[in-house]
Amino acid sequence: MKKDVIRIGCGAGFSGDRLEPALILTEQGNLDYLVLECLAERTIALAQKAKQQNPNLGYDPMLERRITSLLPLLVKHNTRLITNMGAANPLSGAQKIIDIAKRLQLTIKVAVVLGDDVFASISGDEPSMERNKALSTYGTLISANAYMGVDAILPALKTDANIILTGRVADPSLFLAPMIHEFGWDPADWDLMGKGTVLGHLMECAGQITGGYFADPVSKPVAGMENLGHPFVDVYPDGSGIIGKVSGTGGEITIRTAKEQLLYEVLDPGNYFTPDVVADFRSVHFEEIKKDQIKVTGGTGKPKPSQLKVSVGYQAGFMGEGEISYAGAHAKERAALAGEIIEKRIRNLFDEFRVDFIGLSSLHGPVLPQGSEPYEVRLRVVGKSHSQDKANLIGEEVEALYTNGPAGGGGARKSVKEIIGVVSILLDRDKINPEVIIP
Repeated sequence: MKKDVIRIGCGAGFSGDRLEPALILTEQGNLDYLVLECLAERTIALAQKAKQQNPNLGYDPMLERRITSLLPLLVKHNTRLITNMGAANPLSGAQKIIDIAKRLQLTIKVAVVLGDDVFASISGDEPSMERNKALSTYGTLISANAYMGVDAILPALKTDANIILTGRVADPSLFLAPMIHEFGWDPADWDLMGKGTVLGHLMECAGQITGGYFADPVSKPVAGMENLGHPFVDVYPDGSGIIGKVSGTGGEITIRTAKEQLLYEVLDPGNYFTPDVVADFRSVHFEEIKKDQIKVTGGTGKPKPSQLKVSVGYQAGFMGEGEISYAGAHAKERAALAGEIIEKRIRNLFDEFRVDFIGLSSLHGPVLPQGSEPYEVRLRVVGKSHSQDKANLIGEEVEALYTNGPAGGGGARKSVKEIIGVVSILLDRDKINPEVIIP
């Protein structure tokens, strides 16, 4: 029997998101589904590297903490979880969830969605979308993960699994799949696919639509941000939805927060490409029903693309970094001199090198701070190299400023880390073969 309405909550908008909002949603939100969206492009490349170093790893590093706290509530409230915390190793992630359930003496079933790892299907000759250069010219390739869509998730929903664990799936698809499953929508009904994608896109970043990414204490104040609630959406068979949050949580849901999230990471509102549909956001309408409740209608779509985006990770060398602070009279000038000293000493050793004055010019360059005389400045020097030894020089040179001048430097720190680069290609969808496994 098809439902008249389903409620989907979003408990996480990225891998490092807070734990508490998902617990509150599951305990108090009366959810049918909880989605945890925890996978970014660089995140999965890092996960692939972790898997290469240890074949039992590669799933989301916070999976164990999230599932341990959430699982009793999911079982108690009969809420199904859909999440991409499987990252580069959904099978190992699923086994970890099963182990946690056994430890908690809970009976669950996990469905694992595979197929996004297409590393074996690329040659290295494919041109990147960013620079139209062959992949092999960027460096040693370490991963290739395609953005799968609802066609990968729907078979898992047809099982009685409590938890559906995926790798790389497009963010809105995590929300659109249960809509199709519960309402019996035709995946080729582009109008409904567009409407469902609108709702999924509004929900996917969790606390952003409840005021997190919206807030500005001067022009757009938001109350209770220390207890920011995450959203849920009541979805109806016609593709409309009402977005709300648990009563008593902080933040706000307004037409303004919804509009900002609708356009977040959208280059062309009339052509928003996903694996499921090319959505058109231009006819979306928001109506404020009451405090913290927004009705969403409109939106449509066109046929889904024949190719899918693939994120390709590669070894991009090492980044050396150093910072040191200057305060008091002539802080700006002393910081500038320190930067000049290091540039003269080692700039020629690096293909990519920059000097930033944090609080002065690190974000927008030298235009904004003209004429300003700050009391304190923090110098940041960073360089990229394929040699780890060369990358180490950055921090060593910054630390040497303590006694080699200019005067008054303090609070130095240094670090070196390996860089994972990410570029994108397009791959014919017939080269991507999703499958569902019940471990």
